[in-house]
Amino acid sequence: MNYFFVTALQVYLPVALLCGLNWLRRPSPTLRQLVWLTLPGMAIGALGGIYAPASQIIQLISISVQLIALLLFLASQFTTSRAIGLVWQCLLAAGAAMHWVADPNLSALTTSGVVNTDLLLNLSALILALFILVLSGVLLGMVVRRLPKWRWPLLLILTVLLLLPLSGQGVLLLMKLDIIGLTKPVLSYVAHVTNNSPWLNYLSALIMAVALAGFSPQLLRLRQDYHRQNQPIVRRKAIAHYRDARRIAANLLAALVVVVAGQLYWDWVASQPPRLSEAVPVTLSADGAVHIPLEQVRDGKLHRFVWMADDGKAVRFLVINRYPDRLRLGVVFDACLLCGDQGYVMEGNQVVCVACGVHIFIPSIGKSGGCNPIPIAGWHNDDKQLVIGRASLVAGVNYFTTVMTMNVTDPVDGSKLTNKKAEYHFSYGGKTYFFASEANYNRFRTKPTQFVPAAAGGDAGEGE
Repeated sequence: MNYFFVTALQVYLPVALLCGLNWLRRPSPTLRQLVWLTLPGMAIGALGGIYAPASQIIQLISISVQLIALLLFLASQFTTSRAIGLVWQCLLAAGAAMHWVADPNLSALTTSGVVNTDLLLNLSALILALFILVLSGVLLGMVVRRLPKWRWPLLLILTVLLLLPLSGQGVLLLMKLDIIGLTKPVLSYVAHVTNNSPWLNYLSALIMAVALAGFSPQLLRLRQDYHRQNQPIVRRKAIAHYRDARRIAANLLAALVVVVAGQLYWDWVASQPPRLSEAVPVTLSADGAVHIPLEQVRDGKLHRFVWMADDGKAVRFLVINRYPDRLRLGVVFDACLLCGDQGYVMEGNQVVCVACGVHIFIPSIGKSGGCNPIPIAGWHNDDKQLVIGRASLVAGVNYFTTVMTMNVTDPVDGSKLTNKKAEYHFSYGGKTYFFASEANYNRFRTKPTQFVPAAAGGDAGEGE
């Protein structure tokens, strides 16, 4: 269930259910009439959404017209005119299409200008969504036709589902235009009613489930009726009525399950960012460098390591053999200058940036530029191991934000604490020291050699 399937249902499913209820008290239209009004309506709405002026005033007028139109739709349900029903079929389809094309991610239908696998898969998802929409609208109408008292409650609930996000967008525009004040309750209302797109599928499915629950007693009565009939002709008719009703209920249940399963799969699986593989902890050897056996990293896979700096910062780095036929290592930080430290994952034979989804050309790993991982300088390898010096790893500390908890000792009074609880720290001689109090911090800054031996490379430092 991909993005286009799920978002098409979010936008169109409440409208499809409304369209199904729209025909309960009207003469049923022909299939040709529905097709030749619904498809042009969607096309007109899509073009309107694409080419509508970006002016906030125009957008506010458009939203106001849609709000009024939904109220007029409810009023039109007191009529039985087929022509009015066809007009609303067209208008509802146009309104849904206008909102759907506003999705900026629609450009991802394909990544190229030619027909490719991605485009075919995405179009197939849209066709499946269209089938589910038509099936759901028609079946809900058939169920509610047998439950006439349910018609108005369901009409009102579905209309409210469409009115709420529209009202939120309208209020947001009024605030942007300084027509109404910017207050916390108003902002809270806007946030709650405009950021609930995933819930539209769940709520629409709940409406379908409620209709099925209301239909179940009638289905049970139909089953009991044909069991009670003794006359063959009457019994056959009763069986036919029962099977017809059972078929409608089963198909609506199937559509409901597909809607919920699609949204759940998207929420819990497909929309989640790739998870980074576990990073192997490494430490410095006596020579002040990290040593990694080549046999561990020469297989062409992405190997993730983490080194904890003396301030607790987790510095992740990657090692990959870039060529299958010879040893050419790429040794890089698991971070990007453009996207930050969300890291990289390997999908199949490709390395992908988690933040932006860019696929990295593996032989280019180790070179700077673009979305490539940041190269590590100063490493070397022999026939047995890869060696990365401390200075090379320290150069990457500022690329990462994760701080690991570690036990530290205040060099002034010897008190024990953790790096995360220490308010003051000071870098001296290439090492970070943590302090339990501001007084200890100031004493150390004034004369660090009183508490630790003078470090090679000078006594310059910086603190906080």
